Amino acid sequence: MEELKEHIRDVKDFPKKGIVFKDITPLLSHPPAFATVIDAFAERLEGKGVTKAVGIESRGFIFGAALALKMGIGFVPVRKPGKLPYQTVRESYELEYGTDAIEIHRDAIAPGEKVALVDDLLATGGTLAACAKLVKSVGGDAVCSLLLIELSFLNGREKLPGHDIQALITY
Repeated sequence: MEELKEHIRDVKDFPKKGIVFKDITPLLSHPPAFATVIDAFAERLEGKGVTKAVGIESRGFIFGAALALKMGIGFVPVRKPGKLPYQTVRESYELEYGTDAIEIHRDAIAPGEKVALVDDLLATGGTLAACAKLVKSVGGDAVCSLLLIELSFLNGREKLPGHDIQALITY
């Protein structure tokens, strides 16, 4: 998976000074690299009995929807508050300065249904941990998380002890 790094661009001082943003748009515009990601995610789900891919807003939608289509499973979006049109469940989480929240449709996942959480990046783990709690709150079982990138120096895994986290690229 190291060859995927050549399709990820570093953007310095975005979204604020001191941050080096990992821009995945070159990877998304390169069909063989994008296909490599989706194929690798699908391989990691083999034999797990997953019936839904849960994509986290917004880049998780890109990977989650493509993965769901490839595997013939459902796709469930997890969004910022106020973006989903039906009854929702909300989970708040801590940011470096303040809080944020995400929501899922109350009926998106059946009780006991096995799902994979899908996102582009694991940083501090707040969003991913909140998503895992959301899935559990509606009765689902988040059997694993699939991520393109993990920024291991931010220790995001610590917010999800015992959770199966699989990142294709680690920085």
